[in-house]
Amino acid sequence: MSNLNKIKSILIKKTLKLDCGKEISNFPLAYETYGNLNEKKDNAILIFHALTGDQYASGINPITKKEGWWNYAVGPGKSFDTDKFFVICANVIGGCMGSYGPGTIDPLTNQPIGTNFPVITINDMVNAQYNLLDYFNIEKLFAVAGGSMGGMQVLQFVSNFPNKARVALPIACTASHSAQNIAFNELGRQAIMSDSNWKEGLYDEKSTNPDKGLAVARMAAHITYLSKQGLQEKFGRNLQERSDLKFGFDADFQIESYLRYQGSVFVDRFDANSYLYITRAMDYFDLTKQFGGNLSKAFKDSKTKFFIISFTSDWLYPTSENKDIVIALNAIGADVGFVEIKTDKGHDSFLLNVPDFLSTIKNYLNTTYSNINERRI
Repeated sequence: MSNLNKIKSILIKKTLKLDCGKEISNFPLAYETYGNLNEKKDNAILIFHALTGDQYASGINPITKKEGWWNYAVGPGKSFDTDKFFVICANVIGGCMGSYGPGTIDPLTNQPIGTNFPVITINDMVNAQYNLLDYFNIEKLFAVAGGSMGGMQVLQFVSNFPNKARVALPIACTASHSAQNIAFNELGRQAIMSDSNWKEGLYDEKSTNPDKGLAVARMAAHITYLSKQGLQEKFGRNLQERSDLKFGFDADFQIESYLRYQGSVFVDRFDANSYLYITRAMDYFDLTKQFGGNLSKAFKDSKTKFFIISFTSDWLYPTSENKDIVIALNAIGADVGFVEIKTDKGHDSFLLNVPDFLSTIKNYLNTTYSNINERRI
């Protein structure tokens, strides 16, 4: 990717011990901010991105020239109202938009680190991003929020730092990755590693790119983000710019053409090795196991207010898995709210223009922030 010099980042000098046992230090963490931090520094919201996201949650991404991944939700007057809140979003370590990852140049070899990059976890990602609070001198965040893998990071953040966020919004997520989701991620990883251009992860060094494998990985994953009803309504069995079948293996159906397009544009903005590492981090995520099989213990020291959101047509992280988090919080008397949004847009609903979802977040954040400030007067 070109123009990486446009990316804002901080250099984290202190040592971070990773769950795999290795240590890293003096590594970059790329970030972006929206809105302004007020004098009391009590209006900051840390947003965590999902698998293929980055720090550019809103506006135009200066690298890809595309709209930010949460453009519907972040901005003036929007759900995360940047006229009121100071929104911070970082690229996770392991990512490919300026943070320390497989594409980072190793100064000893002058080549990308590639698969010499250490295996990371959601916990490692969160611990790295915690440094942003020190960087902005924020004692306590108003909120942490994120969907999908971002929601996993929300749960891990509150568990690790129980008194550093007043509000937590885990959206369309889970406390532990299911066997089904591990299976889908493995399918994507095998597609990448089976591409002859992967070269054991050293494709940059060998001037190749496993773009075909990465495209297939994206196609397979993209199916899981949608719903059967949504796909049927949008595409059905409609043919692609023709009146009859071609009796071959071109894209006869519109859904085939759509998936091929999604795969082709993805390889222009995402790194194959980053895809391997980040999906692995998601698979390793099991907050319940971290606390001996009792999820409630993950939050026992926290006074954070939780608001959990799921979607009716999300079969990747279904409402039942979101409710398991609610049950664990209720078991310890935590302050928790829950809503299931009715939509046919599947797991991707949190990224799309779903009015009920967007207004729910906006109303909750505005009301909660006002109530907190009223109690201080």
